[in-house]
Amino acid sequence: MYMQTSRQNGHINGASGGPGPSYRHSQGSDSDTERGGGRFFTTPSEPSSGQTNPENGHAGSSELDGRANGSVITVPDPIPIMPYWMSPWRASPGKLKTANAALVLCLNIDVDPPDIVKTNPCAVLECWVDPHTMPSHKALEHQFEGLSPKLSYKPILDPSYEDLRRFCATLRKQAKEDTVLFYYNGHGVPKPTASGELWCFNRNYTQYIPVSLAEVQHWLGTPCVYIWDCSAAGNLLLNFNIYAQRRDSENANAGRSEGSPPFSESIQLAACAASEQLPSCPELPADLFTSCLTSPIDIALRYFVMHNQLPNNVTADMVMQVPGDLKDRRTPLGELNWIFTAITDTIAWTSFSREIFTRLYRSDLLIASLFRNFLLAERIMKNYHCTPHTSPSLPPTNTHPLWAAWDLAVDSCLRQLPELLKHTDTSMLGVAMGSASIRARRQAQALALAPRQDKLGHGEKPYAYIPSRFFADQLTAFEVWISRGGSALTKRGPLSLPIQNGETPDVEYDQAVVGLGSAANTPKKVHHLVPRKPPEQLPIVLQVLLSQPHRLRALVLLSQFVDLGPWAVHLALAIGIFPYISKLLQAGGQDLRPVLIFIWSRILAVDPTCQVDLYSNGGYKYFANILAAHDDPQHLTIPNGSEHKAMCAFVLAAIARDYPHGQNACWREKVFHSCFERLDEGDFLLRQWSALCIGQMWDGNDDIKIFGVDNGTQDKFISLLTDDSPEVRTAVLFALGTFMGASGSADPTKMGGGGTGTMHHLEELAVVTGNASPMVRKELLVLISCLVKEWRGHFVVCAWVWKLGSTSELHEDDVTSQAEIREENRVILSSFFTIFSVLLELSVDPYDEVATNAQTVVDYITALLLESPFTRLESSTLHQPLPPQRTSASARSRRSSLTSSPTSGTRPSDTMTSTISSGVSNTLRRTSSFANALKNLAGGIAFPSIEDGRSSPYPRNQTHTPQLPSVEVPDISRPPSPNLNFAQYASPYSRPPSPQASPTASARSMDFLPSDEDMERLRSRRRTTHGSRGRSAVPHSPADSTSVILGLGTGAGIRDVLPLKSRFFDWCCEYFKEPQMRQAEADEAGSSEYNYQAWRQQRNEQVITETLNQAEIASGRPWDKPVTTMHVHGVPLSIAFHSYDPHVAIANENDIISVWDWSRRRQLTSFCNGNPKKATITSLQIINQDVGGMILASSADGMIRLYRNYDPATSNTDVQMVSAFRGLSEIVSMRRGSGVVVDWKQSGGFLLVGGDSRIIRVWDAHTEAQLLDLETNSDSPVTAIASERGPSSVLLASFADGVIKVFDRRLEEEDAVVRSFNEHTAWVQNVRWHPHVGNQKFLSASMSGEVKLWDIRGSDRAVETWDLFPSGLAAFDVHPEAGVFAGLSALSPSNWRTQRAVVHSVPRLTALSTVNLSTGLTTSPTRGFPSQYIPRSSSLVFHPTEMLYGVGSPDGTVRIHGSKLL
Repeated sequence: MYMQTSRQNGHINGASGGPGPSYRHSQGSDSDTERGGGRFFTTPSEPSSGQTNPENGHAGSSELDGRANGSVITVPDPIPIMPYWMSPWRASPGKLKTANAALVLCLNIDVDPPDIVKTNPCAVLECWVDPHTMPSHKALEHQFEGLSPKLSYKPILDPSYEDLRRFCATLRKQAKEDTVLFYYNGHGVPKPTASGELWCFNRNYTQYIPVSLAEVQHWLGTPCVYIWDCSAAGNLLLNFNIYAQRRDSENANAGRSEGSPPFSESIQLAACAASEQLPSCPELPADLFTSCLTSPIDIALRYFVMHNQLPNNVTADMVMQVPGDLKDRRTPLGELNWIFTAITDTIAWTSFSREIFTRLYRSDLLIASLFRNFLLAERIMKNYHCTPHTSPSLPPTNTHPLWAAWDLAVDSCLRQLPELLKHTDTSMLGVAMGSASIRARRQAQALALAPRQDKLGHGEKPYAYIPSRFFADQLTAFEVWISRGGSALTKRGPLSLPIQNGETPDVEYDQAVVGLGSAANTPKKVHHLVPRKPPEQLPIVLQVLLSQPHRLRALVLLSQFVDLGPWAVHLALAIGIFPYISKLLQAGGQDLRPVLIFIWSRILAVDPTCQVDLYSNGGYKYFANILAAHDDPQHLTIPNGSEHKAMCAFVLAAIARDYPHGQNACWREKVFHSCFERLDEGDFLLRQWSALCIGQMWDGNDDIKIFGVDNGTQDKFISLLTDDSPEVRTAVLFALGTFMGASGSADPTKMGGGGTGTMHHLEELAVVTGNASPMVRKELLVLISCLVKEWRGHFVVCAWVWKLGSTSELHEDDVTSQAEIREENRVILSSFFTIFSVLLELSVDPYDEVATNAQTVVDYITALLLESPFTRLESSTLHQPLPPQRTSASARSRRSSLTSSPTSGTRPSDTMTSTISSGVSNTLRRTSSFANALKNLAGGIAFPSIEDGRSSPYPRNQTHTPQLPSVEVPDISRPPSPNLNFAQYASPYSRPPSPQASPTASARSMDFLPSDEDMERLRSRRRTTHGSRGRSAVPHSPADSTSVILGLGTGAGIRDVLPLKSRFFDWCCEYFKEPQMRQAEADEAGSSEYNYQAWRQQRNEQVITETLNQAEIASGRPWDKPVTTMHVHGVPLSIAFHSYDPHVAIANENDIISVWDWSRRRQLTSFCNGNPKKATITSLQIINQDVGGMILASSADGMIRLYRNYDPATSNTDVQMVSAFRGLSEIVSMRRGSGVVVDWKQSGGFLLVGGDSRIIRVWDAHTEAQLLDLETNSDSPVTAIASERGPSSVLLASFADGVIKVFDRRLEEEDAVVRSFNEHTAWVQNVRWHPHVGNQKFLSASMSGEVKLWDIRGSDRAVETWDLFPSGLAAFDVHPEAGVFAGLSALSPSNWRTQRAVVHSVPRLTALSTVNLSTGLTTSPTRGFPSQYIPRSSSLVFHPTEMLYGVGSPDGTVRIHGSKLL
């Protein structure tokens, strides 16, 4: 029946095989025969050379040369480790699950195969028993049960071909789609053939029958795991892959999609290569490979005794009697098994790729055990010149350094073995040694482990086993790795991360982003520093979590590790930490709570998908209970309880985010109650995350929203809008936004839209506009966009009323009568009108992201207005062009809190301009008339047009010039962008609208209002939601049912771009990705930033000491020493010196700020401030100078902007806008104003803002909110502000009418003026405190040329008066340290070619020097000043510390002079 070929020389009655293998005992610990180095086939110098038929050997060699897995001539270096932050940690959807196993043993006892000649003596034991005396298949079954006892193992001994086929088919039928384990022991049959055939028997056991691997594949199907324990097993592995690839190719060509994994993905373990023969050492079992796979501890102990000399005469038989249970880690045997698991896991983790590790070690318990034990088989069998192989192929691990740690653990255990056996019941062990299996011996050892009392002498104590220090030492090594900068960069070498595929070896990684996750391998520049290798002890830490004594320490170290960044969290998840951490949530230990909360917060911040797991296993209850617990101040269960409760709130918010099951689960656990109670806590982080958690819980959940309203949550949130923390204010707005229909989902396509229909607290939202934090204003816009989406009809009416108010002088009654607004709607409409006014104000916000989002909302309302029935009114002018815009003076007469500029022009929005230029101008053409109307209303601030684009401040050369090499020149016509700008303008048109309105719509008459449609749409949605309440708790979005059609079908072309999408929650989550346990880089001693700041502090102190000594001398010396000269574009009207660095910031009459290094006469940078035309920069200061400095600029439109990174020497990025806000919103119309003047009080972090306003507003930089509004009790603008040094609350303010007032911030706002001085009769140019007695006296100077010295303790008359310049004074300043002041003469029709700068001594009452400066003008100035807010054409300012002063001339020249100290 079977083919009788020459291969049947291996039959029982055939010819004998070749000579048997010679055996040589290896004395080395590990063989140098590796898969990764040298040749695979043995050479004549190796003991196993010449073992096979030369023809077969050559055939095998030729076939194996090109193999990519298994036996190869040369194998490349180990697979490089993937970046851990890029590899997925969860098992793939095709996770393996082994269902049953076939144990095929072809032993044919007492009959040797013809091609094997055994040595004498030789290995006899099979499955640790002698097959001549006991059946080995039962023992083998018990051995495999030790790996996975739940599996069904079916041994088949010496099968025939038919039995094998039937047996395999039955296994596949029983396993269905699960994995089948096929074990083949071919010790009693010939070697597998080179063509891939294994052997079995005929029914009479008279012939060896070949079985092709193709048939085995057909019988077993996929998925399968194969173990080949026979000589020349490499032939099976190689040919199996060949057949598998062929079968997969045929299936693919035939279009068969069976749904099962391809055959080429089958897992194989082979005992040796194609040209090798199994060892026959008599001290070892014959099935050495199987013993390593199924009983690794026993074979490892025996191997250790054979290769190492131990004291006390420990023999191989004694090591088989090591007491204990493999599953009990408290016993010697269980501890060894525990250590072995940890070591093999670590070796695999550090040697294999993440994909291979996850597939083999984290998909199935049986497969993981087999491959852990395979590492031991490789180590042992390579010493006997056998190289086990696998598919997929693995790099060699037999020389891994951790094997030394295993040897040490075994040595420490075996040295105690004589004492352990001395007090155990050896009678049972003796019986067990002759039992049928090693399993019976283990059971006997467990029973004999208890010490026998009759063997103990009088007073003798039983021997106590000394546990191994392996885990404690490994935890110490892990701790050292973390504490010694494990996340830092290092040089390329054995401790560095291996070079990735396609990576350049010499690439420096930015230290700031190494811990940031996906950006961690971003190249910065060529350098020798690279990331370190991750710690090798991480898998061992995973095993230590199983031990109660070491658990707390392991968790603490693990928390320190995950605190390093997202890459560390991904690494811990990839190693398999998740199930262990999940089970620990069920532990009741109070000491584990803080560290578990910390670790889980990091896990959810990096991988939010864990929310499903925490919901499924009930882990959310753990955090809900902690959040709800009330701390006893005398018995704190958790240190830093507020911070840990904030982490719990974050975890619960992450569980509820975009997950209805998580929302309802948190609600059932009363998380809403707990978060509501925590809103009054003192820790801002806890208040912030409590609000965010509420926001995520009621996001899209009507039931929870109703509960929140009944609980008064809205009122509580409104009260928190004035919280000291900007993060809390923003979190409250986020929660209110999700309540009103915004989406808190991480999915960018989920925009929300299901509002609540509430109208309460609308006007209270206007208080949020008084925020210096752009973050708060951005979140306010999200909330307003929800209101616009929900009540769009009301906002259309507001826009129309606003339009009417701009085009005609109508009274409110006339407007409302034309709009046919019902009486009951007037109050409601007034609230919406307030919100609409806020929206217009935000559309010209100085922060680009805020302005862009606001413009999106305004354009949405505009588009709806142009599609509304208002366009069909006879008096409608919506589509008509407006008359020319009014002049600046007339515009100023109508300014209100919304007007940001006294001029008609404005800076075009970057987003709008780019949108127009990219082809959307056609869609916006219909809105141009209304856009111009809004511009006319708000002083030109709402809708820029194409014609409003501002040109570069530099003159353009219109003549033809030769083409020069392109040089990247920064565009300074736009202000610097913020550091992170995610805003993107969204047009309300999805397609270009038709030129004319819809005929159907135009035929209708206006017999209704858009606001009526809002109410009808709301009632319709409420009916729909109420009817489906039993089916879904998520409300319907109005876009789902009624679209955005306005006016019964006139808005079909308007795109749903609202509500806006908030990014605040994601931004807050970044907090839990950043390191919290270690100091910041600037505080880390030895870091470059720390050293730089330490150097700055030392340098600053030295500068202060030197300049104080110089100030005493300079008060009596001339100040006419020229230092340097610079030339800037425009007129330098504002100058600010840096106190410690040689930097000076200069602002011209437009909006250009340039920064110079005056010591080198080199311009560092130049950028545009972004204020509207003619709204000049009226104040310029450099703040936070101790640590570097930021530029603070205020302009006449009321805006305050802060910039950093202006020095290229200390920053490799461009200038960035740190923040921007409206410093003054109540601009008063004045015939001659001063714009906005500011003073920065560094000691308290206060910003004093005044100008064309009847108040002086005090801003708190720490809370980013306004602190006070001090009433000036004057109709004149504030011209200068000077706060006293130190913690004093006293400040000075000068006015345009010549009055100087002293304010005390501690008094009531309306009664803050404590003194007034009225001797000046002209505009006061400046007021400054006395340099030596600053809390008692001050100096002031007016445009008339008078300089006065005042004493606040005396009368209202000046102590001293100097008539410095009778023809007029342009600028005045007082040196903060030296007792001198300086004045600059004003230009006049009779004297305009030069100006005089006079430096005068305060104590000596005499002039120290006079310097004549050329103005550079060629003709007499015929027009007024360059800026209508600064009554001068030049500037003068003292250096804060150095004995220098700078003078800016009308021609753009800036001269710096100093004192002649020598």
